Amino acid sequence: MEIKQITAINQVDNEAWNNLVGDGYPFMRHEFLLALEQSGCVSGQTGWQPRHVLVTENNELLAGMPLYLKTHSRGEYVFDNQWAYAYEQNGGSYYPKWLTAIPFTPCQGLRIAIKDQADQQQITSFLVDFIKIQSEQDNISSWHCLFPVGEQLESLRALGLAIREGVQFQWFNKGYRTFDDFLSTFNSSKRKMLKRERRKVSEQGIELIQLSGREVSEHQWQVFYDFYQMTYLKHGMRPYLNLDFFMACADTMAEQLLLVFALKDGMYVGSALSFVGSDTLYGRYWGCLEEYNVLHFEACYYQGLDYCIEHGLKRFDSGAQGEHKIARGFEPVTTYSAHWFQDERFVKAIAQFLVKEKNAVTFYKEDAANYLPFKK
Repeated sequence: MEIKQITAINQVDNEAWNNLVGDGYPFMRHEFLLALEQSGCVSGQTGWQPRHVLVTENNELLAGMPLYLKTHSRGEYVFDNQWAYAYEQNGGSYYPKWLTAIPFTPCQGLRIAIKDQADQQQITSFLVDFIKIQSEQDNISSWHCLFPVGEQLESLRALGLAIREGVQFQWFNKGYRTFDDFLSTFNSSKRKMLKRERRKVSEQGIELIQLSGREVSEHQWQVFYDFYQMTYLKHGMRPYLNLDFFMACADTMAEQLLLVFALKDGMYVGSALSFVGSDTLYGRYWGCLEEYNVLHFEACYYQGLDYCIEHGLKRFDSGAQGEHKIARGFEPVTTYSAHWFQDERFVKAIAQFLVKEKNAVTFYKEDAANYLPFKK
């Protein structure tokens, strides 16, 4: 086996990469990563320097892993600013650091794509050893793998990486045939609340429409982007993504895009964009110019639930945070990240911190489940 790093995702063949990652998880697709890089959203200038890793054998691609050299911790959704502060207070340089993640995307999924016939544990170990060697050579403090799942997570745990836990809220389709079928599982007060919220949207004269990526016009993408920008500008921030990124996704992976528009008196007043996987809907971006009562819940959640039920999707991953989702049937789930540090002193300190944090996360998850709206 041979291993090498590339400085742009277009340095690996599109088809070869996608054959490894499949099409079930849209954010690992070559087209998605390429859109981030070619739009300039991900670059050395934005603090996300691509250094993707490829494993080959006899010129055949066996494995691929997105990897970035990060000079900050923004856009990750696993917050390590306190770690950076502690590291530097003790004379170290936390940045740059290695990061394996999907930029600006806190969605669990594949992080190391490995050919089915290959030895998964062997190649994962090979990659981790490579990261460690590169870190020593280039004086890079650490490597962080965010939101891995399943066997991949367990492989990283077995290799001695520190595992950090978090909580998100996700919806699971338990064979629902209609939205009312889903509501029938709620207790009376919460069922009435959701019905009232959906009714309030229509009472404000607002209509919702769903469009697949292939149906969206260039003008509608501009309208959506104006809304998306506003979400950040209202908080005094610049958006992570630009219009070129969204247009690139529309050109290359439109079949995996779902755009919801809210209209009032024939005018667009809000919009929400989701990505569609093989069995999961990923709610990602939302925005509006003016605030309307409960429109956010309708556009971002209820429309997504309608779509999942109609198309038989098993899960709705609506992104990070949002305790307001609990009352709407989104259940607390554990998320994970894996971390390696060069400095052995820091390894011990982090291990102690993670034990305490895990206890708090477990308590929070169990407490959150007490507020789910389902009948006892």
